[in-house]
Amino acid sequence: MASSDAAPAASTRAPGAPTHREILTIIGGLMIGMFLAALDQTVVATSIRTIGDDLHGLSLQAWVTTAYLLTSTISTPLYGKLSDIYGRKPFYLGAIGLFVIGSLLSGTADSMYQLALWRGVQGLGAGGLMSLAITILGDLVAPRERARYQAYFLAVWGTSSVLGPVVGGFFAGADQILGITGWRWVFLINVPLGLLGVAVIARVLHLPPLARVRHRIDWPGALALVVGLVPLLVVAEQGRTWGWGSGRALASYAVGLLGVVAFLIIERRAGDDAILPLHMFSDRTFAIGAGANFVIGVGMFGGLATLPLYLQIVRGLTPTEAGLALVPFTLGIMAASVFSGQMISRTGRYKVFPAIGTVLMAAASLAFARLALSTPWWEVYTVSIVFGLGLGLVMQPLVLAVQNAVSVRYMGVATSSSLFFRQMGGTLGTAVFLSILFSTVGDKIATAVRAALGTPSFQAALTDPAVLADPANQVVLSAFNGGVVPSLDDSSFLSAIDPRLAEPFLVGFAQSVDLVMLVGGLVMLGGIALTWLMPELPLRSVSGIQGRLDEAEQATRTTTTDRTEPDR
Repeated sequence: MASSDAAPAASTRAPGAPTHREILTIIGGLMIGMFLAALDQTVVATSIRTIGDDLHGLSLQAWVTTAYLLTSTISTPLYGKLSDIYGRKPFYLGAIGLFVIGSLLSGTADSMYQLALWRGVQGLGAGGLMSLAITILGDLVAPRERARYQAYFLAVWGTSSVLGPVVGGFFAGADQILGITGWRWVFLINVPLGLLGVAVIARVLHLPPLARVRHRIDWPGALALVVGLVPLLVVAEQGRTWGWGSGRALASYAVGLLGVVAFLIIERRAGDDAILPLHMFSDRTFAIGAGANFVIGVGMFGGLATLPLYLQIVRGLTPTEAGLALVPFTLGIMAASVFSGQMISRTGRYKVFPAIGTVLMAAASLAFARLALSTPWWEVYTVSIVFGLGLGLVMQPLVLAVQNAVSVRYMGVATSSSLFFRQMGGTLGTAVFLSILFSTVGDKIATAVRAALGTPSFQAALTDPAVLADPANQVVLSAFNGGVVPSLDDSSFLSAIDPRLAEPFLVGFAQSVDLVMLVGGLVMLGGIALTWLMPELPLRSVSGIQGRLDEAEQATRTTTTDRTEPDR
């Protein structure tokens, strides 16, 4: 266990390594890149309907999201491995460059197919922005001090989750800005920010060159990873539309499974040259960290995918208002990340924070399982804060534990793997939870309608001449008379019909959200078990740069000793 009075990282700073002030400047540039990647995950969601209408392809909107998800997820482990071999700076600059190019092209798209293609280019860059930023921080700062700086990154992530819907709603609602269609600024705004990030990083980030070691790039493993993940990610995004047992879904399962098996075989043969060296899973911290990140991704992203739907559909908030309603959640993330970072720096202890964080996330998910049409706002905000506190205690210590457990040679692989498994868990969780939501909401609404039929208020609405004469109510009235029940894939009719007629729909939807949150809370119980099982190792007192220099010096000494030792 690291002693509480261990010397800070600055005392072991390598010759030529950046000072504290230089580190803060570098972090500023890294935060720009992270902000772009994190913001783009939410800013498009509130503007996609406007984009789809303008490009005459609203039915294709899912592919715009899927293309970004595919390329960002697959490229994440590639950035980690390649940066371990050739260095961080060129790949981080390349990631920002790809993101800026993809953003510029997305802002000029003339069709949804073009937009999906250019969003894929964006995703190729986004895959490196998050993972390489955290990896570069690991190169610059020792683990004990690192947690304090990582709090800045989590603050960026939390802020972007709130700003995304607000910014997206603003641009989508503007007809033109500077003579350009409003929604196109959702992508074009990334260009000046990205160029600023490139300028800062190019000027201030100077890492020592890596020791020259012969490496073989694992192209077969990369290909197998693509073959394995693309079908599985596609079916995760499109399965609810296709049908989970449809021919296309079954074909995706089969191809994805073959790809995953091939990937494991190839990686085993590749050894240290593998994109994801399998021997790293023999380390208990790395293996448990991968599992914990996956489970937390399922519970975190899966649960958060339904909360905005509750706010917008059940409580009637606009996308912008829903984004602002998540401010307590963001405050919880920021407060917990700053607190845990400071405490880890002072004490050298980190295991307690993800252990407590997963408990808070599970408790918040179970509390959200009680959401109703009339839940007081103070209760929603309080539980949001608890969920945010849990998330803030979990995210950075888990990455820190994995980084600290592996050799500094694998810093990039370890960091990108943590984010990769979290992203995969989030993708699966979102797909499963939304499938649960929309597969149960019909029965929940039907039950709520039967209960409402016995109430005087609902009976009065069915006989009210004003209600019967309003064309907006006809879609619901016809359903009550044996017609087709309106689909919640387009919930806009709920804001137009009489509130008394809308209430059973809102009650039923809230009950389905409750079921999703309940499942999310149960999943998080697995996260609690994994974080408690994770070993706690003493935090290294040297940065990644110093660690690499020490390893290179040790290797040189060993080689010199072997050469000078006399023959026996």
